[in-house]
Amino acid sequence: MPVKQFKPYTPSRRHMLLPDFSELTRAEPEKSLTVGLRKKGGRNNTGMIMVRHHGGGHRRLYRRIDFKRGKSGVPAKVASVEYDPNRSAYISLLHYADGEKRYILHAVGLKVGDTVTSGPKADIKVGNALPFSAIPEGTFVHNIELIPGNGGQLARSAGSQAQLVAKDGPYAQVKMPSGEIRMFPRECMATIGQVSHTDNDRIHHGNAGRKRRLGIRPTVRGGAMNAVDHPLGGGRGKSKGNNHPQSPWGTLAKGGKTRSPKKVWNWMIVRDRRKAVQGGV
Repeated sequence: MPVKQFKPYTPSRRHMLLPDFSELTRAEPEKSLTVGLRKKGGRNNTGMIMVRHHGGGHRRLYRRIDFKRGKSGVPAKVASVEYDPNRSAYISLLHYADGEKRYILHAVGLKVGDTVTSGPKADIKVGNALPFSAIPEGTFVHNIELIPGNGGQLARSAGSQAQLVAKDGPYAQVKMPSGEIRMFPRECMATIGQVSHTDNDRIHHGNAGRKRRLGIRPTVRGGAMNAVDHPLGGGRGKSKGNNHPQSPWGTLAKGGKTRSPKKVWNWMIVRDRRKAVQGGV
């Protein structure tokens, strides 16, 4: 989808690139599928900041998204394509034949009036959800389940797509957007196609005010802080002090491994994403 450019009548407008929203067909969300959303400011239940640079921002309604696609065999018509402030992708409103309404992630090529279904007997077309056992090899998918029945957890952001490359016994091998190849149980559901809003990576907000309305607070370099506030702070003038880049709590920020080698799921990774990039395959 194209993006909007602006005449540079201010410095911030010169490089601003925003979505033109030409794909959207409805402005207000379906009221029965929304719920109020309280802001946490990046804090946990004890009030401690767990995620930095969160706070403020415009009020939002949370749209309940059907990541499980559990209505097997019931056809649904795409009623509208809508904006969701809680994610980078657009969403589609489905009207099922039995009268129920649900939101799903909007896929590239899906249009208002199209019919989608889910289940092992669904056709291989954009927007349909099937288990890997019923999807042909080479098909591009999104909204992938890690555990059968838990709902899609992977490849959900704007423009994401993964590719089913092989089936081996009880598992399917999928090439993820990062280049990593990992195994999934054949019973895991996935949705055919690519997630919408593929130009999201081209968006340039242009000024600080737009970032604040999104709930993103300023980021301060550790080297600009005092020694009491950050491991890289303090010193006379600019100085890193021979320290590796790290968070205020000492966690390595660039290149440090954070994944535990003892995790149960690591054996399902066929090819690591870092080796895939370095090896060029």
